[in-house]
Amino acid sequence: MELLIQVVFLVVGFTMLVKGADWFVEGAAGIAVKFGIPQLVVGLTIVAMGTSAPEAAVSITGAMNGAADIAVGNVLGSNILNVLIILGLTGFITNVAIQKSTLMVEMPFMLGITVVFAIVGLNDGNVGFVDGIILWALFIVYLAYLFVLAKKGNQEEEEPEERPVWKLILLGVVGAAIVVWGADITVEAATTIASALGLSERFIGLTIVALGTSLPELVTSVTAARKGNCDIAIGNIVGSNIFNILFVIGTSSLIIPIIFEATFLVDAIVALASGVLLWVATVRKKMLTRPWAILMLLGYAAYFVYLIS
Repeated sequence: MELLIQVVFLVVGFTMLVKGADWFVEGAAGIAVKFGIPQLVVGLTIVAMGTSAPEAAVSITGAMNGAADIAVGNVLGSNILNVLIILGLTGFITNVAIQKSTLMVEMPFMLGITVVFAIVGLNDGNVGFVDGIILWALFIVYLAYLFVLAKKGNQEEEEPEERPVWKLILLGVVGAAIVVWGADITVEAATTIASALGLSERFIGLTIVALGTSLPELVTSVTAARKGNCDIAIGNIVGSNIFNILFVIGTSSLIIPIIFEATFLVDAIVALASGVLLWVATVRKKMLTRPWAILMLLGYAAYFVYLIS
């Protein structure tokens, strides 16, 4: 009965993370538009960071509660799941085109920072304050690149936000509070379930928690694929993975050192291999086709078997 209650708490926590992040983004973006901040800047900062809010909240909460395996596992697990499961499912439904900049710049950058993450973590067994500064420096470089890239593209401005500022502020504050509260519930429930079932926090972080915090990306990508609007799905997933390492781990490590167990080297290698597989799958035809998508899904199945064995 106790285990069932914790599962309910876990589902409630996931729901709070997803809905809270949605409200936070809506409120913060609305305030920015209200004060005349260009939609371009809003999209590159507030919205992008807001979609990583579940991962950030869970990782920071996990690290502060001593559940470092959940903190690191959540990010690596989300990145693996984003590529192999989310793009695998999306590519199974329909062919997914890839933009040239994603293939030639963003994807290699994602692979590079995955290596950097593993190196700084394994160097002294944790990702500390100095490592956080390095990750944040790379994050600023990435934001600058996105800004320049977007300036070259469509700069259509959004209509001014009609709702009053106090409602937008309330929406943003409540959303942020729900994300933090949901993260606390999620981490505590996941840790309790892991203990009750004899599972490691690493396994829980890499699978269940990773899936829960990746729900927004999963729903968005699959829905877009079904509607035939998935030409930027790969770019969005690659961007999300970059944010997870640089923003989530970078921010978490500035607050508290994050323990990086040697066993996470395997998961970092899988995350790196997933990215390489995605690049190989898309470099020739500039799109992800069903055969490669099936291979990705099989790849995650093999990884999951490794985790439970």
